[in-house]
Amino acid sequence: WQLARPLLGACAFTLLATAALMGHVLLRDFTMVPRELAGLSQGLEEAYQARSQGPQHSREHSDRPGPVPAQCDVPPNSRFDCAPEAAITQEQCEARGCCYIPVRQGPQGPPVGQPWCFFPPSYPSYRLENLTTTQMGYTATLTRATPTFFPKDILTLQLEVLMETESRLHFMIKDPANRRYEVPLETPRVLRRALTPLYSLEFSQEPFGMVVRRKLDGCVLLNTTVAPLFFTDQFLQLSTTLPTPYVVGLAEHLSPLMLNTNWTRITLWNRDMAPEPGTNLYGSHPFYLALEDGGSAHGVFLLNSNAMDVVLQPSPALSWRTTGGILDMYVFLGPEPKSVVQQYLAVIGHPSMPPYWALGFHLCRWGYSSTAIVRQVVENMTRANFPLDVQWNDLDYMDARRDFTFNKHGFEDFPAMVQELHQGGRHYVMIVDPAISSSGPAGSYRPYDEGLRRGVFITNDTGQPLIGKVWPGASAFPDFTNPETQSWWQDMVAEFHAQVPFDGMWIDMNEPSNFVKGSEAGCPDNELENPPYVPGGLVGTALGSRGLGPSSGQRGHWMGLSALCPPAPPRALVMARGTRPFVISRSTFASHGRYAGHWTGDVWSSWEQLALSVPATLLFNLLGVPLVGADICGFLGNTSEELCVRWTQLGAFYPFMRNHNDLSSLPQEPYSFSETAQEAMRKAFALRYVLLPHLYTLFHRAHVRGETVARPLFLEFPQDPHTWTVDRQLLWGEALLITPVLEAGKTKVTGYFPAGTWYNLQTVPVEALGSLPPPPSTPLTSVIRSQGQWVKLPAPLDTINLHLRAGYIIPLQGPGLTTTESRKQPMALVVALSPSGEAQGELFWDDGESLGVLERGSYTLVVFLAKNNTVVNKLVHVASEGASLQLRKVTILGVATAPRQVLSNGVPVSNFTYSPDTKILDVPVSLSVGEEFLISWT
Repeated sequence: WQLARPLLGACAFTLLATAALMGHVLLRDFTMVPRELAGLSQGLEEAYQARSQGPQHSREHSDRPGPVPAQCDVPPNSRFDCAPEAAITQEQCEARGCCYIPVRQGPQGPPVGQPWCFFPPSYPSYRLENLTTTQMGYTATLTRATPTFFPKDILTLQLEVLMETESRLHFMIKDPANRRYEVPLETPRVLRRALTPLYSLEFSQEPFGMVVRRKLDGCVLLNTTVAPLFFTDQFLQLSTTLPTPYVVGLAEHLSPLMLNTNWTRITLWNRDMAPEPGTNLYGSHPFYLALEDGGSAHGVFLLNSNAMDVVLQPSPALSWRTTGGILDMYVFLGPEPKSVVQQYLAVIGHPSMPPYWALGFHLCRWGYSSTAIVRQVVENMTRANFPLDVQWNDLDYMDARRDFTFNKHGFEDFPAMVQELHQGGRHYVMIVDPAISSSGPAGSYRPYDEGLRRGVFITNDTGQPLIGKVWPGASAFPDFTNPETQSWWQDMVAEFHAQVPFDGMWIDMNEPSNFVKGSEAGCPDNELENPPYVPGGLVGTALGSRGLGPSSGQRGHWMGLSALCPPAPPRALVMARGTRPFVISRSTFASHGRYAGHWTGDVWSSWEQLALSVPATLLFNLLGVPLVGADICGFLGNTSEELCVRWTQLGAFYPFMRNHNDLSSLPQEPYSFSETAQEAMRKAFALRYVLLPHLYTLFHRAHVRGETVARPLFLEFPQDPHTWTVDRQLLWGEALLITPVLEAGKTKVTGYFPAGTWYNLQTVPVEALGSLPPPPSTPLTSVIRSQGQWVKLPAPLDTINLHLRAGYIIPLQGPGLTTTESRKQPMALVVALSPSGEAQGELFWDDGESLGVLERGSYTLVVFLAKNNTVVNKLVHVASEGASLQLRKVTILGVATAPRQVLSNGVPVSNFTYSPDTKILDVPVSLSVGEEFLISWT
C-alpha cells in the first residue's frame, strides 16, 4: 500500500486498500454496511502510522454516561471534537465516554485545533430503523437510546432521502414531532427519482451514517459515519470525510480562495464587521465545492440559516455545527466544477440580469455633502475625460440620516440634480438602510408611523417593536418575512421615487447592523440568547453583538436573508420605475444573486486587501452572485497614488465597478491624482468600456445558464492542478485572462498560463473604435504559447495584462463617457484563432433595461464562427434593437500567412492590413451584426 500510494489518487487508493482488507463490496443504490466498513475510507495511512506507534491510553470515570472507550488510537488528524462548546478537563471528557489525549505541542491553545477530547469509534449515536423505499428515494426513522451531553436531545428523527436528478442528491433530517424552522427558499420540485444517478448510497445501521460514492470511480464524496450525529434543540452536528483538501466556498470571509483544512473553523452569521481574516462577515453561504483527483468536483449545500460553524480538519474532513433548524443537505455530483456550480444554482436560483448601465463606472463618497459638490464631481470627471455612468450618494443626502428623506440644507434641489444626471445619459443610486428611525413625535416621520400602524417591525419579548440604534439613532427594524412589510416597503419606495427619480438602491447595514447589543434594553436572558453552543467567531460577543439577538420576533426566523430584504428592493424598484432593477447589498445569503449584487464592504486601502479582493470576487461568482466588486482604491484609510492606479486597473475587471471612499479619507476620485496616474486609469477605463458588450453577454449566460462571469482558472482547467490555487488572476468567461499587479513597486508580474495559445489584447489595434489610448511604449509579447506554465510579464504602471484565449471571438464597442454614448458606437470583433484556425463567440443584445425581453423575444443573439479562413455570423434570434448594430472592424489573431486577398460578403477589401511580426490581420468592414455576413481571406 505504501508503495502504491504515490501512484494512485486518494480515492483509488482507498478502494484498493478496502478490497485488500475486506474483500470486494457490491455497490448498489441501497446497501446496508457495517460502520467499520463504511468508515474505512477515512485515514488509512494515518491509522497505519498510529498503529506502529503503540496503543494510546484511555481513562475511566465513574459518572460518565457512555461505555468505556475500547480504543482511542484514532489518528490525530482524524479525531472529531467531543468538546465543541468549551475546553473541558480530562475527567469531564471521560465522563462523556470520550478519549482524552493532550496535544504534545503546547498548552490549551486556541479553541480550534487538534482536539484533546475526541470521540472513540464506538461512541453511541442514532440507529437506523424502518428503512423504506419511496418514489423519490428512501425514508427511515433514526432513534437514539442515550442522550448526549447537550440539553434537549431529540431522540427520534425522520430521514428523507430524495434522489432528485442524476447529479443531485437531497436528504433531510427532521424532528417528526415538532415543526422546526426551515429556510423558505423556493427550490425545484421533483416528482420521480433519478433512474441513472451518478452516485450510489450506503447506510450504516448502528451507529447511523450515510456514504455517498461517485459511481464512475468509487470515490467517497460524503461519509457521515466517521463521527456521531447530534440533533438537539440548539445544537446540530453532522460530520463527513472529504476526498480532497482542495475546498472553496463557505462565505463570507476574507481569505485565499482555497480554504485551509488544517483545523480551520469558519463561522457563518451575518455581522457588520470591517473585513479582516478569521472573522465572520456580512454574508452566510453554507456551500462548498471540492476539487478531486483528475479534475472532477462535487459540492455540498446545507440549507440552514442559523448561526453555525464549519470545522475543517486535515484528515481531510468537515463538520457542520448549527444552532437550530434542520439538516437539509444537497450533494452535487458535477462531475466537473463548472457543472457543480450550475447544479447549485439550479437549486438556489440563477442570477438576475442587470441593466446595461449597471456595468459602467460608479462613483461614490461619504462626504458629498451637497448637490453642488455632486455636480462638481460629475463635471470634474467629464472634464478629465473619465467615463461615469452612475453617481451615488452615501448618508449625506438624508434628513437626520432617516430613510426616504432628503435634507433642505445641501440637497434642497435634489430632484433637479437627479434629472440633470439623466439628461446627461447618467443614472443615480442612493444608500438606503433598512433600520427606520423611531425617534421624534408621533406623526413626524411617515415611514415609522405607517410601519407601526401596519405592524411591520421586528418585536421584542414583550411584543413591542424592538428598538436598537443605527445611524439615525433609535431605530426599528422591518421584518421582511412579513408579507405586509413587503407592501409597506414598496409604498415607501414609490412615494420617495415620486419626489426623487432615483434609478437604483444601495442596501447597507442589513445584516442587520445594530450599534447596541440586541436592543436599547439589551438582550433578554433566555436560552435563545445563550445557547449551549456559541459559534467560534462569536465567542465572547454573543449572537446579538452589533445585530439583533435570536429571540427577536419575526414571522420567520431567517436571520441572514430576511434582514437583507430581497426581494423587496428589486420589486419596489420595478413598481416605481417599470424597468430592470439595480440593487447592491452588503448582507447576503444563498440565492442572493437572484435579486441583487454585492460589494465586499468596508475594505481598507491596503495592498493586502487589494490582493484579497480577487478571491472575494471569484468566490461570489461561484456562489451565484456575479455582480460583485470591492471598493476601488479601498474605503477605509488613505490610498496612495500607485495603489489607486493598480486598484483601478483591477477594478476595471470587477463585474461591478465602483470607487467609494470614507468620510475621513483623502480624496480618491480618478481626477485627484497626477496626469501620469490619470493616463494609466483612463486606459483601464477604456478597456472596460470597449469590452462591455462581451461582459453583458457573460451576464446573459449567467442568467439563463447558471454560468459564472468572473471565474477562477480551475473552473476552465480543472484537470491542471496548478490552476487550483491560483487566486491572483481571474478569467472573464472562458476567454479573457486578467493578470493584475497586486504589490507595490512592481513593474513586472508573474501569471499562470494554462496550456494553450494566449494573445495579448493590449497589442490589438482597436483605436479606430474610439478614444482607446495607444499601446504603452514598453514592448509586449503578442502571443504566449504555454504548456501550462508561469510566465513573467512586463507591467509598467499604465498596464494591466489582458490575454485572449485562442479559439474564442469577443465583440468590442467604441468607448464613451457613459454607456448611453458607448451603446451608439460601432462594433468590432477580435477573432483569436486556435492552431487549427478555428474560433467561436457570441453576442447578446437588447435595449439594456426592459423587463421580460427573453419572454417577448425583444433581443438579439448572434453566434460568431471562424473556420477555414472565414468568419461568419449565425443569427440565433434578431430583434430590432440589435439589428441596427454596425460592425466596422474584424481583427483576426494568429493568421500564419500573409493574405493575398480579403473578401467581405464576396466584395474585395482593399485596405486590409497584416503584420507578419504579430500575425494580426485587420479587416475594415461595413456590415450589420444583425444580418448574415461572411469574411474570408486567401
